[in-house]
Amino acid sequence: MDSEILRAFSTYAIIVILKMMLMAPLTSYFRLTRKAVANFEDSKLLSRSFDKTLVRVDPVVERVRRCHLNDLENVIPFLAVGFLYALTGPELSTALLHYRIFAGARIFHTFAYILAFPQPCRFLGFLGGQLVTVHMAFRVLCQ
Repeated sequence: MDSEILRAFSTYAIIVILKMMLMAPLTSYFRLTRKAVANFEDSKLLSRSFDKTLVRVDPVVERVRRCHLNDLENVIPFLAVGFLYALTGPELSTALLHYRIFAGARIFHTFAYILAFPQPCRFLGFLGGQLVTVHMAFRVLCQ
């Protein structure tokens, strides 16, 4: 296995992991600014006393939360498949292309989701990442 390929994988893996990790504070930010908590006991953070009116579903908070869930569904498989793909010894330029497309697609997907770009923008971001992961998985199976 080429250490350059593993280094490339590590770089792009960390980029998408950090992007995914930023979604939790972003969800919290929108919960606080939109005054919409998920649990009764959390209402004390926004009010002097417990306020059940703050326990509500806010569409903006849900949009960010769903984007985070989508990251979990896509980044975790990429991490496993991307690592196995790196072990197959692909050309560095090919591996970089896969990793860059995936990272770019996930970042674009996040902006498209949170800023509510018109479809098919979000779908294309999702599809780009999925196709890369599936292609790498196919290459691993064919080795």
